[in-house]
Amino acid sequence: MNNIAKDIEQIKAIEYKDISIGPKGIENNSYLSNNKLIVNSEQGNLLNELKKCLSECEKFYFSVAFINFSGLQLLLDTFKELEQKGAEGRIITSTYLNFTEPKALERIKDFSNIDLKVFIANKENGGFHTKAYIFENKEDYKIIIGSSNITQRALKSNVEWNVRVVSKKEDRFLNDVLIEYKKLWDSTEIVNEKFINKYNNFIKEIKKIDSSKKIEFENYQLIKPNEMQVKAIDNLNRLRAFGEEKALVIAATGTGKTYMSAFDVINFKPKKMLFIVHREEILISAERTFKRLVKNKQKTTGLLTGNRKDLEADYLFSTIQSMNSSLYEFREDEFEYIIVDEAHHAGSPTYKKVIEYFKPKFLLGMTATPERSDSENIFDVFNNVALEVRLREALDLDLVMPFHYFGITDIDGIDLSDVDLKNMDEVAKRLKVNKRVDFIIERLNFYGYDGEKLKSLGFCANIEHAEYMAAEFNKRGIESICLTGNNSPQEREEYIKKLESHEDSLKVIFTVDIFNEGVDIPSINSVLMLRPTNSPIVFIQQLGRGLRKHEDKSFLTVLDFIGNHNKAFLIAIALNGSRYYDKDSLKVAVATEFANIPGCTNIQMDRISQERILKQLDNENFNSMKYLKEEYLQFKRMRGGKVPYLLMDYIRYDGAPDPTKFISREKTYLGFVAKMEKDEELKKLQEDDIFFKIIKEISGKLPIKRVYEFAIIKYLMNHHEITLEQARNEILKYIEDVDDESIEHAFEYLNQNFYDSSQLKSNVKSFEYAEDTLKSTKEFLDIINNKTFRCYIEDIINYGLLRYKEEFENKYYGVPFFKLYEQYQMIDTALLSNYTKIHSSFRGSGLIANGKEYFLFIDLHKEEDIKESINYEDKLLSRKLFQWQTPNSTSQASERGKNIIFNKEREVNLHLFVRKYREIDGNVEPYIYIGKGNTIKYHGEKPITVALELENEIPASLYMEFNKKV
Repeated sequence: MNNIAKDIEQIKAIEYKDISIGPKGIENNSYLSNNKLIVNSEQGNLLNELKKCLSECEKFYFSVAFINFSGLQLLLDTFKELEQKGAEGRIITSTYLNFTEPKALERIKDFSNIDLKVFIANKENGGFHTKAYIFENKEDYKIIIGSSNITQRALKSNVEWNVRVVSKKEDRFLNDVLIEYKKLWDSTEIVNEKFINKYNNFIKEIKKIDSSKKIEFENYQLIKPNEMQVKAIDNLNRLRAFGEEKALVIAATGTGKTYMSAFDVINFKPKKMLFIVHREEILISAERTFKRLVKNKQKTTGLLTGNRKDLEADYLFSTIQSMNSSLYEFREDEFEYIIVDEAHHAGSPTYKKVIEYFKPKFLLGMTATPERSDSENIFDVFNNVALEVRLREALDLDLVMPFHYFGITDIDGIDLSDVDLKNMDEVAKRLKVNKRVDFIIERLNFYGYDGEKLKSLGFCANIEHAEYMAAEFNKRGIESICLTGNNSPQEREEYIKKLESHEDSLKVIFTVDIFNEGVDIPSINSVLMLRPTNSPIVFIQQLGRGLRKHEDKSFLTVLDFIGNHNKAFLIAIALNGSRYYDKDSLKVAVATEFANIPGCTNIQMDRISQERILKQLDNENFNSMKYLKEEYLQFKRMRGGKVPYLLMDYIRYDGAPDPTKFISREKTYLGFVAKMEKDEELKKLQEDDIFFKIIKEISGKLPIKRVYEFAIIKYLMNHHEITLEQARNEILKYIEDVDDESIEHAFEYLNQNFYDSSQLKSNVKSFEYAEDTLKSTKEFLDIINNKTFRCYIEDIINYGLLRYKEEFENKYYGVPFFKLYEQYQMIDTALLSNYTKIHSSFRGSGLIANGKEYFLFIDLHKEEDIKESINYEDKLLSRKLFQWQTPNSTSQASERGKNIIFNKEREVNLHLFVRKYREIDGNVEPYIYIGKGNTIKYHGEKPITVALELENEIPASLYMEFNKKV
């Protein structure tokens, strides 16, 4: 063990030594210092620390080498609040390395309470590299000194070390700091308009020179796959290894799908490859990408378009229209590998004709928007989903542009409290107010944007609203245009080019909802949400329009004008980024300004918007029939009124509702839709007793927590029986490994070996297990031979498998099969620990055992109305330490007591499952698995109070959610 590791172990030993257990449980006696190390991590960041210190201080003094607008924008609201309360500040920055942006200086100068000076760096006086933040309070000073400048990365995501010291006014250290600051202040220059203009012109000249000196490294650069691309290729390889011949990759725009496909083609080594696209512009870009990667690999590339027919090329890039015209000039097996870009079109007649004609060894579909498929289900065309990267993950992987979201309370004169948001004409009528336009422009000017020219998209309530906004912006000197689906593709393309051009004066395009698919404006640096959000899906789609990476911007500015309508809380659902949430987690996210958002992305709402949303969340019951009905009908409207008959319809949309809530309400999704639509035919389908029992049983397993059973059932949809070895092959299509014991346990589970008498009575026996083979029963075969019944069963299976992939990826978690921080019900632990007795016995107790696996089920906040026979003191003491009290019948001398106290010596695993509340809105909450813990101290009898050291430190965001009450 190295010295640092030894030191850490000693510190930990001291920390745990300081823990004492008394009558009230565990107490930590260690002294907490006022001094603090600030790093950018999931626990917090410098930005939050600066905002907190600024909000508390009477005066502040900064000295930072570099200030970029990307970092300054995040502090604008805080500076404004200080200006309003008269708290004065001084900021010193520098021209060192020409990194400070003139735009940032200009913006700081707008604040009447801040004096700004600059250190002019030159050869004589050398460099300037201070990073110091000083806050003067009534009783003391807070001083932060470290490595961070004012840039978005330094404040939020870079590896930075900053130390915060609290110093009394008479301290020598403080005196030294203030003396040095005064010296700097006296030796630097005042920033005035003349200086900013001169510096701005200088920076522009530098950029021109740098641009002219740029060397084109494209031909020499070694391009490596990013994390998404590596993951996709690994999954494609695994699918092919088990005989799969087609797959779909779903990833947000700008995440590198074309490069991924090129890497996979190089990996696959086909003699000939076909790349099919919808539009010619994409074709040329795709060929260029492949050329860069397949250089010197003795492969030729060519185009098949209206003007070109390079039919002999090894790698052929074709529009779908040209391929339809030339289809029979090729053999069916001409191409070993075919890629369908914008694969959501795959169900249309033109695409179907091509896909059904060719017989490649592998077919790959790629799309950012699976929700816009044509008449047929895209998932049926490609069978397997190799990868799905939604917005939150794309941000986490740094595949898309970070965004700065500002939730702004709309002006008082706009009243939407009594409007049905389905009536967008009425909404638009109330939003068409000149005073509101002035307010929008004022906020747009206040927050600004990244880059030299404003390039903004404004999303409006309807066409009339978009036309009104464009006209009003033009009147106020901001050149704008209204662009909707009514404009021709040529018009749209023309105005998009104008907006993207630095030379053109067009600054804003106002539109409705989203542009038609395929429209891409990479350099967009501002998005204006000018209509109430009535769908998280639409919100995410609108946001996504500005998130493609572009060299002219480092972040996207999003201004959302939040009115007093009764659906403002939907913004929280959209920004939360998790498809599966509860009311409490949303409230914590809003109250902490979405602290767990990854990277440089930042979300902040003004106080009124925040309070309004929290109040609505408090009043909303997400499990009521009223809410579920509204959620379903809104989703249906989102789809243009098409009834979402299948669970897979929900997988297609980022921000879609969780349909398992609908299943919980009516036992089957089909039953819920039948009720919503008053559909007699659907009701009649469920009158078939065997069909109803089968879909009820399979639906009841959703969302699945291990893939084995559904992988086996999927195989049995097309084969009458499956052996243990065949089952292994099917399971390994989804995860990297599986053990024999678990496969056999899955067979026994599907054979209903672990059902209690009531379960056996209410379910049909679909499978029979004998002699290492699982066979479909006659009842099951009769049902799946019915085309309509089969469709609904396949839908449940496909949904379960795809959702499993989203939540668990392809990892093998061993036995018990638990993933850290995943949600589980008590009964899940029976299945996942291969329990061989009746599973429904896993309920009702806070401690359940399966051999040497002990499962601890813990409610952190006990409901006041529940009269406990003993007041349990279960709580998280830190991210690494948990206090737990055993059931009140457990003594230290009992075998169970000894297993808990001496769990490590006795090789007993203590698995902790924790939930904040037992119920929310009348619904029993799942537990979250926080891993294994080991007893380090204990005290007392019946119950025994134990201190458990967790094997895995709880993520800061989860720790905060467990402990924060809103």
